Parts: sequence; C-alpha cells; structure tokens
Amino acid sequence: MEQREVRVVVRKFDGSRHWHHTMLRLGEDEYGVWLGAPVGTVYGKGEDPAVYVSRERRVMLFPRDTWWTAMFQEAPARLDVYCDVTTPPEWVHPGEVTTVDLDLDVCRTRADASVQVVDEDEFAEHQVRYGYPPQVIGQAEGAAEWLSAALRDGVEPFGSRYRTWLAQVG
Repeated sequence: MEQREVRVVVRKFDGSRHWHHTMLRLGEDEYGVWLGAPVGTVYGKGEDPAVYVSRERRVMLFPRDTWWTAMFQEAPARLDVYCDVTTPPEWVHPGEVTTVDLDLDVCRTRADASVQVVDEDEFAEHQVRYGYPPQVIGQAEGAAEWLSAALRDGVEPFGSRYRTWLAQVG
C-alpha cells in the first residue's frame, strides 16, 4: 500500500484546535488505523504551527469506535506508550482524522514499564469549564481504567504488535 499523508487534528471540547501534525498512513489491522511519524516530525499546538519536533520514530493507533488513541515511541522518549483519552476518532476524509481530547492520559514508562494516569486535575477542571455531559465523563473514566489495565498487562496492541508498525517508519 502506498503511504499517504494524513493530517491529525486534535481539538478541545469547545472545538478549539489543540495539537495538529501530519503523519503517514501505514495500514490497518484488527486494532485500527496505524499512522507513522519519522524523526523530525513537526507538531503544532493551537494556532502555532511548530512548537515541537520529534526526536524519535513514532506510530499512532486510531482504533475504531473507542474513546482513546495511542502513540508508541522509540528511544530516546522516556515513555514507550502515551494514550490520550479522546472521543472516538472521526475520519473527515482519508487524509484527515480528528478527535476531541478529554484531558486524561495513560502512559507507560520505558525504563520500568510503570503505568500512570495523568492530567486528572485538568479533566476535573474541564468538566466544569466545557460542561462535559455525564455520558462523556463516564466514557472517559472507563477508557482510562481500561487503558491502565491493558498497559500494565501488555494486552495487544500494547504488548508487541506496535513494534511491527514502528519498524515501517523511515
């Protein structure tokens, strides 16, 4: 399959632009759509087109109908997996995918494989600021709980599957 560029646009609940960057579509499997980013990928935030440049190869997984996305990183990144709790990904067209960031993140460290949920304070603050409906709060909390267990237990695609996709990134 020919790799093609996909624009990744992450928004906040009020519709404002959060993170945005371009990746290459690597393919699909039973877990969802996999996108790759080589070293030097530029990440924008808000209206700023360039706030961060990656120092490692990365792949992102956009599962179907789940309330999370996952980013897998090679060294020198401190985290090997960083999951964002989001609304289910929406494919605007084959060249753009969007999600709404719901603040909670679940991460696994490279050094000791410890798992932690982060940004719980931001999640609580934004429930008030953005008026998250109870269903959204429940989905977000359930996703964070499931991700924590899956990362700790090495459930696929968090075990080794992602390494196959990382190997495809130039």
